[in-house]
Amino acid sequence: MVSLNGLRVGFAFTGSFCMLSKTLEALKLTADCGADITPIMSEITASTDTRFGTADYFKNEMLKITGKNGIISSVREAEPIGPKKLLDVLVIAPCTGNTLTKLALGITDSCVTMAAKAHLRNGRPVVIGVSSNDGLSNTAKNIGLLMNYKNIFIVPYRQDDCEKKPTSVVSDMELIPETILSAKSGVQLQPLILT
Repeated sequence: MVSLNGLRVGFAFTGSFCMLSKTLEALKLTADCGADITPIMSEITASTDTRFGTADYFKNEMLKITGKNGIISSVREAEPIGPKKLLDVLVIAPCTGNTLTKLALGITDSCVTMAAKAHLRNGRPVVIGVSSNDGLSNTAKNIGLLMNYKNIFIVPYRQDDCEKKPTSVVSDMELIPETILSAKSGVQLQPLILT
């Protein structure tokens, strides 16, 4: 287990609902590594109940794991991340193709994209755990763009289900702590594409 003792980590969930339970496990793993975590949820994730669980369930689990009193879930709440230099690293996981595209194009219209913009202005790393059904088609170009941006690091990923969903990719969320540690040193964790 890597040591993230004292590292201030923002951990943002977006709407890849089928990956939220697995990402909760990664959140716990990151906390167990000693990170001081600030929970962040996209507005959609914070307000949508699905067959994978209710919004309240995921909020409560995030709060239990992080020990924090609240979750950043609005643009207004996310904006101070930059000027107040609240984080050392920002993790966005699961990161949907929609959020990836907005990050690649500089669109800031949600609390997660605002958190990224605010955090990046300080020259600090953003770690992205991809979860996209079109990661090897339409979203592939945006993953490529982000990989060329300074201070953006991708959690290594693989095809999700090459038979039923041939263009779907998902990061190995268990690698989030290692990717954080690597990103803090300015290095992309390798191999990036897993078998």
